[in-house]
Amino acid sequence: MSTPAARNPVPSRDVNVRRIRFDYPQGSLRHHFVDGDLVMSHVVAVLSATFPPGEDFFVQSVRHFSDQVTDPELQRQVKGFIGQEVTHGREHRELNDRLQAMGYPTHRVSAFVRWSLADAWKRAPKKLCLAYTAALEHYTATIAECLLTKPAAQRLLGETEVRNVLLWHALEETEHKAVAFDVYRASGGTERMRRWGFRIQSVGLIGLVVIATVLSMLGDRATYNPVRLVRSIAALRRSPFLERDVVRQLRDYTRDGFHPDDHDNSQLLDRWTAELFGPGGRLADHLH
Repeated sequence: MSTPAARNPVPSRDVNVRRIRFDYPQGSLRHHFVDGDLVMSHVVAVLSATFPPGEDFFVQSVRHFSDQVTDPELQRQVKGFIGQEVTHGREHRELNDRLQAMGYPTHRVSAFVRWSLADAWKRAPKKLCLAYTAALEHYTATIAECLLTKPAAQRLLGETEVRNVLLWHALEETEHKAVAFDVYRASGGTERMRRWGFRIQSVGLIGLVVIATVLSMLGDRATYNPVRLVRSIAALRRSPFLERDVVRQLRDYTRDGFHPDDHDNSQLLDRWTAELFGPGGRLADHLH
């Protein structure tokens, strides 16, 4: 199977662009802000650093093929996707500035990712760049679902503003998880390229996170406390983000005929939209 039949029409989805702002008052975050955990604090900082250049690349890739989208519903969703991703990039830049001031090398990680993606855009076929985007959107949507469904994942983030920004980001990643994928199909992208895009980006993303986390930790004095380091590494085995269901869902992307909507998140979206932005919602006061 090389080119799948496009799903027509694209099902209606709410891809809401929210005018939102987050704030990080001085002293509001302890240095190891992920439940005091050494390794996970650096992992989250690295991931946050990848988001602004990543979101810019996603917007660039989807926008490049937007003139090939004829379905009015998908056209509407593309506009929402772009609006959400631009907002994600802006808010993570703010968070990254705060983390940089706390000693995390977020600016250096962002600069490397920006260079790497710019090089990919220059050298790779544009449709492969869109395949990369669809693959990375599957990663963010899977991580988002883990965060929104697993209380253990939510507890790691305590009650900080980092928890707020990641819950909001997770909700919106779940809302638009199929948009880049549907644009890829609408542009005639093949199953073969889609799967290879996922494999290439899996190696790149996992390699980047591991290497950047190690380099980030080398600049942290707590890393040189052997007891704390060993305990933090051992805790990774119990991480909700590394459980088998998460790995299975990631791998499902390589299945022939896969579509993001195969994982129905409609009830999850209803729950978290109400919990975050409904009357008295956790983040209702963050909207402008």
